[in-house]
Amino acid sequence: MYKHFKVLGFKFVVSLETLLILAIAIGVLLRLINLDNREFWYDEVLSLLLSTGQKTAYRGPKDLPVVLAQYTPLLDLPPEATVKDVVKTVVNLLKGLAGGEPHPPLFFLAQHLWLRLFGNGVAAVRSLGALLSVGAIASSYGLGRVLLGHRGGLLLAALLATNPFYLFHSLNVRMYGPLVLWAVLSAWALLEIIGFKQQKANDVQQKGQKTQEILWSLIFIGSVTAGLMTFYLFAYWVVALAVVVLYLDWRRWWHHGLRFGASVLLTVPWVLWGTKQQLRNADLGRFDAPAGFLGATIAHLGDVVNTLGTHLLLGDWVTSLPQTIITTAGVAVIGLLLVAVPRLWKQSERRTLGVALILGIFPLLLALGLDVVTGKFTLGFGWGRSMIVILPGCLLLLAVGLEQAFVSWRQSVAAAVLLLYIGINVGDFTLRPRSMFHELSEIITTTSQAGASNPTSTLIVMNSQAWGHVMRLAYYIPPEAPVTLLARESGDLAPSLEKVLEGQSVSEKSCKEFSASNCLASTPTAYDRVLWLESAKPVWSPSTTEAEKQQVQQVLDQHYNPVQTQRLTGTMLLDDLTVRLYTRSPAT
Repeated sequence: MYKHFKVLGFKFVVSLETLLILAIAIGVLLRLINLDNREFWYDEVLSLLLSTGQKTAYRGPKDLPVVLAQYTPLLDLPPEATVKDVVKTVVNLLKGLAGGEPHPPLFFLAQHLWLRLFGNGVAAVRSLGALLSVGAIASSYGLGRVLLGHRGGLLLAALLATNPFYLFHSLNVRMYGPLVLWAVLSAWALLEIIGFKQQKANDVQQKGQKTQEILWSLIFIGSVTAGLMTFYLFAYWVVALAVVVLYLDWRRWWHHGLRFGASVLLTVPWVLWGTKQQLRNADLGRFDAPAGFLGATIAHLGDVVNTLGTHLLLGDWVTSLPQTIITTAGVAVIGLLLVAVPRLWKQSERRTLGVALILGIFPLLLALGLDVVTGKFTLGFGWGRSMIVILPGCLLLLAVGLEQAFVSWRQSVAAAVLLLYIGINVGDFTLRPRSMFHELSEIITTTSQAGASNPTSTLIVMNSQAWGHVMRLAYYIPPEAPVTLLARESGDLAPSLEKVLEGQSVSEKSCKEFSASNCLASTPTAYDRVLWLESAKPVWSPSTTEAEKQQVQQVLDQHYNPVQTQRLTGTMLLDDLTVRLYTRSPAT
């Protein structure tokens, strides 16, 4: 099918396939040019800390200031001289995960290897996820081709390449992006296996098919195992694949059962050692649903609505938009599904539509059912990222609709959807920068006294002890800058600051652990500047109240003069920082 375009009097004829290939290329290009477009966000720097194998060496700030530079080495590989040291680093990585993280190790082990190869730069660290996303896009072509033919494969690949939600997670140093690869690859392999079983061929063809079936079986087992070892809730997808087996090839269920069983067995060593420890330390209370039947029901329905709207339309914009817009987007998506699915069921090949519904909607309903039964709300956790496994199925459902329900308008509707996705992506990365800590670093490294021969010493006073805030400071502020950090909960910040300014200014333990050149003089006038950093979301403690702000300001006014106040923002509330710079009063 061709579409005619007229530009400056010249008529161009473009096929749908050409448009889809162009969209795929744009999706890949967006990944390349945005690798380091934004700073690490809170969770990404935690992923980096875990991937270095040095999480067990992390010690949070206490009631006295610490030299900020002591945290910087934790964001890179530790010194290693022998193979034994390398093994020790990997063991420490696994211990760091088992000791408190709620995720399996595969993602972090892969990032650890990538770190050894390419270093800890922002683009280098994110490039692994971007590369895996290109693999997922290529695999989605195979999945779509099995169900919808060549054009349908290109359509599914183009939708995945440009989908705003997936683009964000392709550039996010977390385990959610790789899950899409394992989901698509496992579904593709399963359908290929089922297809080979159902074909009729002569003996020569059967021999070749047997070889291919073994290959696809290995791919299936490997991808399912990888998914389970990347994120525990990948189990929802595994159950959906089992339903596909019952739907398409139930007579050979036990053959498929052997493959499923092999995949699960490969995870047993980690489950017996790591998962067991993680369950003892699990914080399941954060998933508790609101009290009361009505409140819980509204929360569960809201999770479904918000998740579908985020996955299929809004992407990472969800972190900045009002709840009303998020809900409206979700309702629009659900409304479209309710209108389109019955029509597709009557008009299209039901087996294909059934597979799309099983892969896209069934895991969502399964998660919703378990949340209702257990009284939790995991489905909508993290702006829907915990359910990213449904994204390939939902996009497959969209591709089925475009291929089989909008035959006469197929090219126009497909082009409109892809342009919408691309527009959302371009707007996201151009209108929503995240560079707060670069700006903070510039403030700190700028000498307050013109022509000063010695660097200006700075005390950062922060109302958060959360490691995502601490480690981002350590990553972006040069370690050679004479900076110390006092990080306390809002209620303890003023008393601790007063003690510091009138007594010892830096932790003796910090000086012993670090070189003397990085320790500041322990006098009340050691700091040329104080930078009061207020996080809008301290994570581990409540936000600062007006009364607590006044207490901190009163302490600072005794020794320092206010110079500037600046608000730094990023793409979410976790990035919202208010910076107040104070310089030492001449009298002190």
